[in-house]
Amino acid sequence: MDLSFSNAIPHTEPLIIIISGPSAAGKDSVIHALRDRNLPIHFVITANTRRPRPGEEDGKDYFFITREKFREMIKRGEFLEHSKVYTDYKGVPKEQVRLALASGKDVVFRVDVQGAAKVRRLCPEAVLIFLLPSSEEALRERIAARPGDKAEDIQVRMNTIRKELGYLDKFDYLVINPQGNLEVAVDDILAIISAEHHRVHQRKACL
Repeated sequence: MDLSFSNAIPHTEPLIIIISGPSAAGKDSVIHALRDRNLPIHFVITANTRRPRPGEEDGKDYFFITREKFREMIKRGEFLEHSKVYTDYKGVPKEQVRLALASGKDVVFRVDVQGAAKVRRLCPEAVLIFLLPSSEEALRERIAARPGDKAEDIQVRMNTIRKELGYLDKFDYLVINPQGNLEVAVDDILAIISAEHHRVHQRKACL
């Protein structure tokens, strides 16, 4: 095949990048650390019906809304993906994703592992990253450190996490988030994004 030099260099398409993993894997911490790098990436703010944890801000970490409003948004088809996690609901607003992609920016958002599987069905070209601590012991320690959880709550979460590991084969990449060394995980994620932009056959966003 005869190609000119300029035609051989592919146009870089914006990516949809999903950071997922079990509870306490460090998804929020990774997102915050990526934001601190001041990269040309749009970080989608997801809607959540739970109460804010200490230090979380409405409109920055999540949109904290009522269950009634969440159900109205479902009826209007405003979510790319939504799910119930334990007793609360989370959802990814479609409009945020569309506007970011239209601007040419990569889009990053976090969802639980079941949500990531749903997005895979809707957007086969999305880049799915599964985040895990370096060991089960480290994961249990992170869960136990959360205020308000009783011993039985911790065990329920651990049982759920073991089931969530069954979704791993639906993901493209596994990134380890080592205890006390968050930047290692962040660097690995940025390396994945860079590699995806250097693919000969570029992924195309679904929206």
